[in-house]
Parts: sequence; structure tokens; C-alpha cells
Amino acid sequence: MAGWLTGDAQADRVVPPSGFTAWLTLFTAGAMAFLAVFALALSLATGRLADRWDSALARTATVRISAPEGQMAAQTAAALRVLETTTGVASARALSDAEQAALLEPWFGPDLPVEHLPIPRLIEVVETEAGFDARGLRLRLAAEVPGAVLDDHTRWREPLVRAADRLRLLGMVALGLIAAATAAMITLAAQAALAANAQVIGVLRLVGAQDGYIARAFIRRFALRGLAGAAIGTALGCLALLALPAAQAEGGFLTGLGFQGWHWLWPLAIPPLAGAVALLATRAAARRRLEDMP
Repeated sequence: MAGWLTGDAQADRVVPPSGFTAWLTLFTAGAMAFLAVFALALSLATGRLADRWDSALARTATVRISAPEGQMAAQTAAALRVLETTTGVASARALSDAEQAALLEPWFGPDLPVEHLPIPRLIEVVETEAGFDARGLRLRLAAEVPGAVLDDHTRWREPLVRAADRLRLLGMVALGLIAAATAAMITLAAQAALAANAQVIGVLRLVGAQDGYIARAFIRRFALRGLAGAAIGTALGCLALLALPAAQAEGGFLTGLGFQGWHWLWPLAIPPLAGAVALLATRAAARRRLEDMP
């Protein structure tokens, strides 16, 4: 790539330094880089979300106990005894009223009187690496604790993780489409510039200029325009991400779309990649156009 970008003052005069092709290339590269920043941020954010859901819920389960007020304590104690003697259960503990109120607070507000409402008692279960037999545990709970229901999170954890993984894949597909659209627009701009300078190219050929010399001028100019436009678009995209709300537990996924930690290095790859796309697209367009010229 470096060889194609070496400057030549005489050759650079072949390509107009301004005009609609220059602005089209700069605008296209900048707009696509701006969109690429958000597609990359979306892909990384959904990846973090999938990993967080998977790690947080893979080895946890919940036992929900619904019983009359007078039997709640006894059934909770009985369920804890069953869990403590179950192979594959690392720990089990009943959530306090304050913890259950905190779980309900986003929906019902901070002053929910949990102690006066018929809310089921929740028991948090942590599995070992080997896990437990969910079917066998359900049968034991049904026999010894009639009001207990086991939820191993599988029925809703897997769809959430699968959806996040697919959204991450869509982000990567979007990056590919952005690269393809950038290549197409820059190809059109390069072909327009070559057509507009057909007479100049003919004169250069008459004085002995080789097609490679002529093509290098176009390739260098359009690759640099693509690199500059992408750098501007990437910078604006990163500034837009910085303006988004910071990640918060209450906001969930919608407040965690920005880059985190070393992921901020990923946008630095967008301008060089855009320059490479512009170089390859312009080289292909220049070769085809010059071969078709008489």
C-alpha cells in the first residue's frame, strides 16, 4: 500500500484537487466511517451483553415459594434443607424482604410494603460446575415442599443470549455492507474523474507515460481522500458516542452502547481500512478504465 501512496508532483496534476469527485469521496468515506463506529460499538456492546447474561445466569437458579402466611417460614426452611442435600447445589439462601423489595423497585417504586403483600419468597440457588439434576430436584420439591417452584433460567436465558449473539452478528454484517458501499461510491467517483480527464490521459500517453504511472496518481489521490474522510468521520462518531449516557444498571443495554476499556482502540483501525478500501477500489476502476480507453 505504501508504494501506491508515494507522491509524484507531476502525476498528481492529472487528478483534479477539487470538484465533485473530491467532495464525494470525502463525504462518502466520512459518512461511512461515522456509521462504522456505531456498528462496531453496537457489535461490541451486544457481545458484552451476551457474555454478561451467560456468565451471570448460567449457574444460578431460583426457587419460588408460594404458601399461606403461616406456612411460609416452614416451607422456606424445608426447601433450604432439600437444596442443601442436593448434589450439584453449591449454595442456597432465601432473599430478605429488603432484597425482594429492591428487585421490585424498578416496577413498583421504592416504598413497596413487601411485608404486607402476598409476595412469594425467593431462594437464590448457585450451582457447582457439574450442575444439578433439575428434573430430580423438581420432584423432591414437589414431594416435600408443595408450594415450591424451581426456575433454572434456561427457558429465558438461552433466547436472550441467542438474540444478543445474532445482534452482534448483524453488527459485523453492517460493517461489511458499509465497506462495500464505500468501495462502490469511491469506484464511481474514480471513474468519473478518469472520464473527465480522458483528454489529459491521452496526451500523457502520447508523451510516453505508462498506464501504471497514470493510475498511481489517481490511486494515491483517492486513497488519501478516503483516509482523510474516514478519519474525520471516525472522530465525529467517537465524539457522538462520548455524548451518550454512561452505562448504568438501571438503563441496561441502552446506556452501554459506547466502547469500554481497550475497545476504544478499535475505531483507530477504521481510517486505515477505509484508505485500503479506497485504494483497492480506485486501482480496480483505474485499470478497467485505462484498458477501455483507446
